[in-house]
Amino acid sequence: MIEVRHASKHHGRRTLWNDLSFDVARGEIVCLVGPSGSGKSTLLDCVGHLDALDSGTIRIAGEPVCRNRRQARLLRQRYLGYLFQDFGLVADMTAQANIDIARASRGPNRGVRTSDALDRVGLTGRATDRVHELSGGEQQRVAMARLLVKRPSVILADEPTSALDDGNAAMVLDLLAELAGDGAAVLIATHSPAVEALATRSVSLNAPKT
Repeated sequence: MIEVRHASKHHGRRTLWNDLSFDVARGEIVCLVGPSGSGKSTLLDCVGHLDALDSGTIRIAGEPVCRNRRQARLLRQRYLGYLFQDFGLVADMTAQANIDIARASRGPNRGVRTSDALDRVGLTGRATDRVHELSGGEQQRVAMARLLVKRPSVILADEPTSALDDGNAAMVLDLLAELAGDGAAVLIATHSPAVEALATRSVSLNAPKT
């Protein structure tokens, strides 16, 4: 589902990674590991059409990642779901409205109902709460509910448990495993041994070279 071939990325004189190749198949959870500054988040951004490689190629479901904004947007809508460190939610919108944005990007018949998704993540009755009224753990639960509604083919997660307590972290890992079990390809940037233990395998990124 994700194919990375001979990928290279530089920041000024620093080489983050060079000639990097790996795949993530449907149903796999693959972790990107390495020291801070090794380019884990940057690689996720390149896979997700938010940044560009300096050389090499990335394909999602056989379709090449490209610089054309319209094509990139369509590919994101068709295949991708994100789980960001900052949750990627609109703070002054309700939990339900944030989730329904994801539903609109894939059509009304994709995934579970919004109320069922909120129930699944332990937020029953919180649909009309605005995001800024929720705790960090609750916001991450809304972000997970969004994935349950969209059911993307590819999930990109950047340190998804780094700011969470043990209970919320376990919930996130359980749901990522569930989505992978349903056939999603999951790529996670992480420092967490618990997250890495969930993975099918890991891709190690070395420290940047100058």
